[in-house]
Amino acid sequence: MSKVIPFLTFDGRAAEAVELYTSLVKNSKVHSIDRWGPGGPVPEGQVINAHFELDGQPFRAMDVLNGFAGGEAFSIFVETTDQAETDRLWAALTADGGEEQPCGWLKDRFGFSWQIIPARLGELMSEPHSPGKQAAIDAMLKMKKIIIADLDAAYTGG
Repeated sequence: MSKVIPFLTFDGRAAEAVELYTSLVKNSKVHSIDRWGPGGPVPEGQVINAHFELDGQPFRAMDVLNGFAGGEAFSIFVETTDQAETDRLWAALTADGGEEQPCGWLKDRFGFSWQIIPARLGELMSEPHSPGKQAAIDAMLKMKKIIIADLDAAYTGG
């Protein structure tokens, strides 16, 4: 049976990114990082293949000459358990040149898009007949980093 595995490309910073990502996301690990030898299409020592997991989800990565642009069409979605986890990931991924984006999205310093979304947002949005659901959505639309207390306040009208 075939597997679908996200494959990320970097312009010389694959190993750095893999180490950062696996240090931030729980249940993550690096399986291997293989590097180019002399005579390859990129400088010696660059990553030819990195095999790693983020919370059990396999990923691959490599360095390519001149890189490929990241973008919003693909993002790494992390459902956080609480505000502390949301804050920790947000701070680490926007540090050193990352960019905050609307509605819980951000771009890390490598140009990849992430969604750092508290599970609480999904809970509030899944309430089918709640009058507070739209208020919580409206509050989220005004945020960059998602603030759970502000979602709950909007939901309850407080």
